[in-house]
Amino acid sequence: MTVVLPPWLAEIPAEQPYPPVFTTVSGAHLYGFPSVDSDVDLRGVHILPAKEVVGLRTGEETLALSRVRHGVEVDLVTHDLVKFCRLLLRRNGYVLEQLLSPLVVSTSPVHEEMIAAVPGCLTRHHAHHYLGFARTQWRLFERSGELKPLLYTFRVLLTGIHLMRGGAVVADLTRLTGLVTGVPPYLADLMAAKRSAEHGPPPAGAPDRARLGDDVARLTGELQEAWHASRLPGTTTSTEVLHDLVVRTRLAASG
Repeated sequence: MTVVLPPWLAEIPAEQPYPPVFTTVSGAHLYGFPSVDSDVDLRGVHILPAKEVVGLRTGEETLALSRVRHGVEVDLVTHDLVKFCRLLLRRNGYVLEQLLSPLVVSTSPVHEEMIAAVPGCLTRHHAHHYLGFARTQWRLFERSGELKPLLYTFRVLLTGIHLMRGGAVVADLTRLTGLVTGVPPYLADLMAAKRSAEHGPPPAGAPDRARLGDDVARLTGELQEAWHASRLPGTTTSTEVLHDLVVRTRLAASG
């Protein structure tokens, strides 16, 4: 689905105390099933000046705030460049999806360099992130019966499968249904129901929990198989590239 970002979103990162490297939209808007009442999740990177890194008083590595702007709740979370790059070099699917999100609110040449380094950050061990996230969301669905964690379960399993098989990060469930074989046919109806309301159970006529559980177990098995068969490397190769980028960016920001 096409997401149109309101122009006023760019005002929010620009108001923060540190210059942004990038700001993108994550959450349900990125995943392809935002509700009419969904908040907007902004994620990104900021740059701490050198004096707030090398001195006794250090700046905030992570900044978080919530604002209501034009009647829309906006949640912004940004990490300092160093912290984000360290996360990027681990098996962290969250930061990969944030960095590569096509829903860009603010960008910079440093953002472009970070994106260029992504191929060297991808490893087969990112499967652990998606397997763990899927388990957490499925358990949440079992406790709450809400549609949102159910869709998150399917989304992360399919993202992980596609990454292991194709070496590309795709977080949009509407795209993944055309990229991964064996996708349950009822996902389109579940996404349509989620767009109508942020919270609530699966719609009438949705599969029962037994079938949902069978499909989740099947896709979990497919992700595990794809992990073991993946041609992705076992270690990252972008450490020196990102180290050089951090040093150059920090020095430039402090000069």
